[in-house]
Amino acid sequence: MPGKERKFKYIPKSTWDNVVKYVQHLFDLTEDKDDSKEVVAAIERSVEFRGTNLWILIFAILVCSLGLNINSTAVIIGAMLISPLLGPIMGLGLGVATYDFELVKRAFKNFGTAVGISIIASSFYFFISPLSEAQSELLARTTPNIYDVFVALFGGLAGVVAFTRKDKNSTVIPGVAIATALMPPLCTAGYGLATFQFSYFFGALYLFFINTVFISLSSFLILRFLKFPLKTFMDSTREKRVRQYIILLVTVTIIPSLYLGVGIIQRSYFESNANSFLNREMDFPNAQIVSREIKYDRKEPYIKVTYVGEFIEDRMISHAKNKLEEYKLTDVELIIRQGLKQHQFNPDEIKSGVLEDLILKSEKEMEEMRLELREMDRQIAFFTQEQEKAAEVKREVMRMYPNVERFGLSKQLLFGADNVADTIYLAQIRLSSPLSDTDTDRLKGYLETRLPAHQVDVIIRNKR
Repeated sequence: MPGKERKFKYIPKSTWDNVVKYVQHLFDLTEDKDDSKEVVAAIERSVEFRGTNLWILIFAILVCSLGLNINSTAVIIGAMLISPLLGPIMGLGLGVATYDFELVKRAFKNFGTAVGISIIASSFYFFISPLSEAQSELLARTTPNIYDVFVALFGGLAGVVAFTRKDKNSTVIPGVAIATALMPPLCTAGYGLATFQFSYFFGALYLFFINTVFISLSSFLILRFLKFPLKTFMDSTREKRVRQYIILLVTVTIIPSLYLGVGIIQRSYFESNANSFLNREMDFPNAQIVSREIKYDRKEPYIKVTYVGEFIEDRMISHAKNKLEEYKLTDVELIIRQGLKQHQFNPDEIKSGVLEDLILKSEKEMEEMRLELREMDRQIAFFTQEQEKAAEVKREVMRMYPNVERFGLSKQLLFGADNVADTIYLAQIRLSSPLSDTDTDRLKGYLETRLPAHQVDVIIRNKR
């Protein structure tokens, strides 16, 4: 308010100090840190690749190759959990962080051996496999980008933090093995080698190289942050040179992935804008899009659309073209084709376009049908199981009580006043002659023991 002095209430310094201490305590990594010697010994043990570790690696490679070949995500994840490849990569980071260059040499030697054996094993598998077509799981490992860098970096940070804890029996390290995906790129490289598709080979190897470098970098950063004891003390000049080598390696690794990542972002942005343009501006009355082709090219990008139905007037097409700039599609050529009788149309293209359009439109309905079929299968299986159980119990009851003429069993929900339901079995029994009270109690007790429910209601009727 004018004419009034404003008063500010400052937070006392002691309160700020308490907040800072609380935050420091909250993010403290030293509280449950394991002994440095134990951590170093554990990483050094995981560096070795011979005997058991080597056989496990070969089996994991073959499992992963199978998963890529049949496009099974579950099998690929299983192979990543089996793989012991994380050890020598973390060993490289530990060796550089503690200036233990003997460990670096040993880790690098074992790492090279593991990579070579992995590529040989996967190449051999894909060479003899009757399935040669590249599936989506395999293709996903051929074009790494900047996002793979972030996955490897943050995954590696989580993994090395978990490895330095006293309690190592957590889900973090298996999660890192899945997230950073060391095995699939090696298997994809083997596929590229076996099928002489070297773009796949080098693309997959580059993805593996990204994962290796940034997991090692994560190990280096955390272990230096936690001040693990140095094996060798170096002068400042040599230490500076080591840091320069690390920066150079990281830069060389990240630049191509950054370039590819930017390209993917630009392509996705272009395709999203192009689809929005087609859906909003190219929806003409009495005309149906049967195929669309969107090509992202820095020199000659274009959108090609084929219509069936009534002829679209030139003024309507011109109006749509004028809207291209609003969708950030400047310098994009819009190609519109109409009329199925024109000689330049490819019938196969029209057929595939119609089929693609139908598939896109019916995808939701197909998924709903799959869910309904799955529910029907579940209900049939449940009914069959209950029917078999009722027949089995009937045979047992009739053997114990020959005067049981008819036996019925059904599963029901019994609701209380609070709308909470209990599962019960209702048994209906018809007797040719009455049972004694003792036999009746024994029969009810048997059914309550035999049937897995909270309670059993038994209705017994004597033959009239």
